[in-house]
Amino acid sequence: MQIRSLTIADVLEITPDQRSDSRGVFLESYRADRLAEAIGHQFTLAQVNLSVSARGVVRGIHFASVPPGQAKYVTCVSGQVLDVIVDLRVGSPTFGRWDSVLLDDTARRAVYLPEGIGHGFCARTELATVTYLCSEPYAPQREHAVNPFDTELGIQWGAEDVTTSARDAAAPSLAEARAAALLPDYAECLSYTESLTTGGR
Repeated sequence: MQIRSLTIADVLEITPDQRSDSRGVFLESYRADRLAEAIGHQFTLAQVNLSVSARGVVRGIHFASVPPGQAKYVTCVSGQVLDVIVDLRVGSPTFGRWDSVLLDDTARRAVYLPEGIGHGFCARTELATVTYLCSEPYAPQREHAVNPFDTELGIQWGAEDVTTSARDAAAPSLAEARAAALLPDYAECLSYTESLTTGGR
């Protein structure tokens, strides 16, 4: 298993070692000890989500209020998606930037997103199945979104025809979300992460 940092601080890309033979393929898609070593604390698994999307569907950009936020470990178990990560933490040195990773059922990579990071993806195959390991259960009162087509963000989704939910299409821009004080604060995110490191959870 190889773990590397992306251009956004604290976001990781995980590439598993795969063993294949005439029977098929075996791999470790998640290792709690390796992830904890990389992020400095245990990842508490509170909920597992699974979504199936048709080609061109864009989901996101979603995030949760911090604390406690919601860290995620995301992988595509069938098909292919362009997974997009956005730094929404006000005060972060990479605030407003985005990065992307191709997740598919060939390389079987995963991405780890800490609390305060925005997340979305675009399905690039007829059907794509994505799983999310989440550190906190879904709490609608803490859930928010930024418009995935915000021109300030300028995300290149890699598809000509895209569709999204009415909720995501009506989500505020990055500037609007910031003006409404919806975005996480970088210092608070770091403080929360430090509390996990020191055994606060």
